[in-house]
Amino acid sequence: MTNAEPPPANPNPPPRQPPPQDLRIAPLSNPAAPRSRGTQPPWVAVTGAGGSFGRALLRRWHARGAQLIALTSGDVPLDLVDGKGHPIPLRHVRWRVGEEQELAALLAEVDVLVLNHGVNVHTARDRAAVECSLEVNALSSWRLLELFATVVGNRRNAVGAEAPGSSARPLPEVWLNTSEAEIQLAVSPLYEISKRLVGQLLSLRALDLAGAAGGPLRLRRLVLGPFRSSLNPIGLMDADWVAGEVMRQALDWNCGLVIVTPNPLTYLLMPLATLSRWAYFRLTTRASGP
Repeated sequence: MTNAEPPPANPNPPPRQPPPQDLRIAPLSNPAAPRSRGTQPPWVAVTGAGGSFGRALLRRWHARGAQLIALTSGDVPLDLVDGKGHPIPLRHVRWRVGEEQELAALLAEVDVLVLNHGVNVHTARDRAAVECSLEVNALSSWRLLELFATVVGNRRNAVGAEAPGSSARPLPEVWLNTSEAEIQLAVSPLYEISKRLVGQLLSLRALDLAGAAGGPLRLRRLVLGPFRSSLNPIGLMDADWVAGEVMRQALDWNCGLVIVTPNPLTYLLMPLATLSRWAYFRLTTRASGP
C-alpha cells in the first residue's frame, strides 16, 4: 500500500469546538417539559463518540436534524464537519467508566442514548485485562441503561403530575452496540466474553425495561460486523457506511434488532439467539422490582 499525499491545509479551518464540559452540569432545559419530535429535534447522546463509528453516527444524526451530545473519555475537543465541510454543533462532555451516576442530570434531557463505548485487549488475559473488559464493555453500559431507565421514569412521572393531558415526549430509546462478537468469534476472548455478557444483560432487562413490555424505553440492539476503527484497523467495512445502515434499519425500518455485517450466518443466528434468550429468561425469571 502506498502512502497518499496529505491534502493541503484548509486556509479557512472550521472553528474548534469548546473544551469538553465537566460531568456535574445542569440539565439542558426543563426535563419535564412535554414535547414531541414533530416540534423539536431530539437530543441524542453517544458514548464512545471519539471513535470512528461514534463520529460517523453523530454525522448521520446531524443530517437528520438531531441535537448532539458527544460523550468521550478524552480531553481533546471533538471537531466534526459535515459533508460540505461545515462544523457540526455538538455538546462535548467528558466522563469516565465508573462515574455513570454523574450523568443523571444530563440524561434527563436525552431522547436517544447510544451506548457505543468499548475496549479490545486482544490477546491479554491477566486480571487487569479481565477487569477492564468487563467494566468497559459490559457493566458500564448496563449501569447507564439502568440509570437512563430510572431518569426516564422520573421524567414521565413529573410530566404526568405537572402537565396532565398534554402530549408526552416520544418513548426514549437506548441503542446498545453489542457487536457480532456476541455470538461469534472475534479472535479476542475477553472481548467476546464481555460482549456476550452485555448482550445477555440486555435480553434479561428488556423483559422489564422495553416499551413493548410496559417499560419506559425503546431498546435497539446493534450487532455490527468488523468495520475499520482503532479497535479493529483491518475491519472489512467502512464506519460511515455502517452508520448509514444502522440509521436506515433503526429509524426508517424501525428495527429493534439492527444487524450490519458481511457474514450471512449472523442474520440467521442472531435472531434465533435473541428469541431463545427471551423465551428462556421469561420462563425462568420474574419481575421483582424496577
